[in-house]
Amino acid sequence: MKNTLIIDGENFKWKMKAVIAAHEKEILYHTYDFRGLFEKILQGINAQRKIFYFGRIKENPQTKEKSQKLIEEQRLLKTHLEKQGFEVILVGRVRGQFENGFLGKKILIFREKGVDVKIGVDMVSWACDKKVDEIILASSDSDLQPAIREVRERGVRCVYIGFESSQNKGLTYTTDRTILVRDSEILEHGHGEENRNENHPDCSEHSVKP
Repeated sequence: MKNTLIIDGENFKWKMKAVIAAHEKEILYHTYDFRGLFEKILQGINAQRKIFYFGRIKENPQTKEKSQKLIEEQRLLKTHLEKQGFEVILVGRVRGQFENGFLGKKILIFREKGVDVKIGVDMVSWACDKKVDEIILASSDSDLQPAIREVRERGVRCVYIGFESSQNKGLTYTTDRTILVRDSEILEHGHGEENRNENHPDCSEHSVKP
């Protein structure tokens, strides 16, 4: 069976961050053991391809300082993931914009565009070309449900990887199987917190909203 693991990078990181914060921990994504985590999650499922998708971050004159930090964090994470055996696809864009926060205070939010579209197109394209028998999708983005339905109509199984603390019921109903990640699994594969310093930026500090 030809299996492909698709990870919606920012969506997955956002869910991880919520788990870490709930347990009053910190995380350095570019030292995190993603390979160990997914080996534990998949429990023997052999994925021939393991792909992280991220929005491409570009420097913005209006948000220059923070966008530069995000670019550096993405570079460190991309290198780290590739060393752990993952492919990394940068697509679309990440743009910073000021939005109204608490009591009308302006806050800077970075949002990505185009990642879910690329994931959906790739899923359907691979199914049509018979390049996959099973897609394992690590994303809680409901926008991917139409692509999942198309893939399954073409005879390709689809597995949803979600989080026990924030399961997307729509994706559970749409896919063939659901695997839920436990909080303990997220926590046990984190490391590098003791090495945090000025030369290793905290990747949770300047996060991108999926």
